[in-house]
Amino acid sequence: MVQICSKIVDFIFMISVHTLTFNAFEENTYVVCDEQKNAVIIDPGCYEDHEKDYFRSFISDNNLQVMGLLNTHCHIDHVLGNAMVSRLYNVPLHIYPKEQSNLAAVLSYSAAYGFPEYEAIDALTDLSEEQDITFGEMTFKVLWLPGHTAGHVAFINEKERICLSGDVLFSGSIGRTDLPGGDYQTLINSIQKKMFKYPDDLIVYPGHGPSTRLEHEKQFNPFCALQKND
Repeated sequence: MVQICSKIVDFIFMISVHTLTFNAFEENTYVVCDEQKNAVIIDPGCYEDHEKDYFRSFISDNNLQVMGLLNTHCHIDHVLGNAMVSRLYNVPLHIYPKEQSNLAAVLSYSAAYGFPEYEAIDALTDLSEEQDITFGEMTFKVLWLPGHTAGHVAFINEKERICLSGDVLFSGSIGRTDLPGGDYQTLINSIQKKMFKYPDDLIVYPGHGPSTRLEHEKQFNPFCALQKND
């Protein structure tokens, strides 16, 4: 049985970030909510019945009102729960247009990856670079960060210094670039030229593993740390 982890990773002013870790890839599903109990779901990875039950219970036990569904990118481990969330809470899925082909492809290989009951879903491909999207009292800026996939995005709340980064930047590592649409130098450029422009105290919540602070990755990440001038 895959272990399911649930915790409040941090509480920052008005926004709380909850991490639910699902499926064999140990993917981080994020439930981000404001003080009014409005919630947005980012990259739901729940697949097995017990995972879906846990997710539903988490939402109901915390009296959350789901107002949005977002994907940072559309690899299989990040989209397994899309259809359930969309149907159960009557919210459309929003992705960056360049991810439409990745989302459509999942159905063709899901069984081979051990997910024969995967349910496909259409998406609204209306996310755009630098767009601000609001759910309740939460506003996120869409940051296009290609390199892991062609249409990968992160969601940043600048006021409260949080970033839902998907599979671009991890604690001490970066996303893989050997899958279709991946490119190593493009990914490094996305991190160094776009993500690293944000303040050092930005908290990064990645698609796998623990959260990290941008300052730490700028200094110590072995793949993308910035060179310091003597």
